[in-house]
Amino acid sequence: MSRTAASAGPAAAELGRYSVATTYSALPEGAAERAKMLIYDQLACGFVGGDLPAGKIIARYVDAHRGVGEAAVFGLAGCRAPAALAALANGTCGHADEFDSVHSTSDFIATGHPAPVIVPAAVAVAERQSATGAELVNAVALGYDAGSRVVSATGGSKPMQAHYGLYAGSFYSVGAAFAASRLLGLDQRRTLHAAALALNQGMSGYSFFAEQRHMSKALFTAGQAAAAGVSGAILASLGFEGTEDVFEGRGGILPSWGQVGREGELVRDLGREFTVMGANFKFYSAGYPIHSAVEAALILKQRHTIDLADITGIHARLPDHPAGVVDDRGMPTISLQHMLGVALVAGKLGFDEAHSAALQSDREVLRLKSLVTLTGDPDFEVSQPRGAVITIHLADGTTVEQRVEHPKGHRFREPQPGWSDLQQKWADLLVSRIGEQRTDEFYRACMTMETIDDVGDLVAILVR
Repeated sequence: MSRTAASAGPAAAELGRYSVATTYSALPEGAAERAKMLIYDQLACGFVGGDLPAGKIIARYVDAHRGVGEAAVFGLAGCRAPAALAALANGTCGHADEFDSVHSTSDFIATGHPAPVIVPAAVAVAERQSATGAELVNAVALGYDAGSRVVSATGGSKPMQAHYGLYAGSFYSVGAAFAASRLLGLDQRRTLHAAALALNQGMSGYSFFAEQRHMSKALFTAGQAAAAGVSGAILASLGFEGTEDVFEGRGGILPSWGQVGREGELVRDLGREFTVMGANFKFYSAGYPIHSAVEAALILKQRHTIDLADITGIHARLPDHPAGVVDDRGMPTISLQHMLGVALVAGKLGFDEAHSAALQSDREVLRLKSLVTLTGDPDFEVSQPRGAVITIHLADGTTVEQRVEHPKGHRFREPQPGWSDLQQKWADLLVSRIGEQRTDEFYRACMTMETIDDVGDLVAILVR
């Protein structure tokens, strides 16, 4: 019996076997296409996020320690660094804003932000290894398959925060380790070691929700976990030992944090259900629980031709747990009240509106913000965990109301977003930074990523 088979429990062994056997050619067409869209969306998030304070500061930190230039770093022109440090920087840049995708399972469990962990980790190692685009796509799909199942087995964000004071998305370090291990060509045993080494570097509490400038949230939600996945895999490739069962073994994920009844989520439908299909793309630049509320408010404003001066009250009803996450937070982009005010005044809520200093201090924005009351509805937790009902009260005594069950881009919202939707999302933000020709070149390269011989050529379109 092999050492891995003897030491690893059944779930770890199955995940390890699955990892080393994955190939791009075995991915269903829909899963491969979704993974390419995620890479396009997340690379754009990271590149644009490099202009924000968190992106600039982490890039300077990495530049001071960069050493061997294995992978490009967003946030500082010409900066290249070892793969783990590049993943740290680019993961942080990728969540420096709230424009990156999120994920939910088929049974409505919210599992956080896998893309700014898994994509920067995989891209950094792909650059290091001069991997092909097809290999990158396969690695990202694999990272989602492992990472999302781990988070699902714990029950997701709500129980991890309530019972353990931990941020559930930290577990995406395990997905990043699987992705990096596949690109490094690690065997089953070393892949499992990489997962263990990554997990123990990537865990985080959730105190970052109390900050105001969206900096440590970006670092701990994404950058730290991405770097942990890469360094875990590289350490394992050099022979550094980790436990062979960080999943079911003593002190592992299931014994420590697993939710009773969800243990089977670790390997459920592995190789048949591809979790990249659970991605929810964002089309508003704000914390995800805010999206349905913003969409509902903008629908009401347009449909009823509302004069903002006539608004005397705004009531938002959200699922109970998400309501607590976004209730009048000091960080503007995760404050429901603040983002509703900005969206109503601006008529939209893109990157520029969410980060506009003028809008954040605008008198009408602040007035509307003061009129918002928020109610958490526990019944929404199961039926519409990302839904919202907005009721607007007007000066003449009338009220108007709008429900949005799933915001645009959600896995359960039809039609599903396509390439043209993502192109429209990023067109202006990228053209203003790299010009129309390179923006188009980057878009087309991502659409045909499986034909790219060296991922470095794709990244160079953004950073050269």
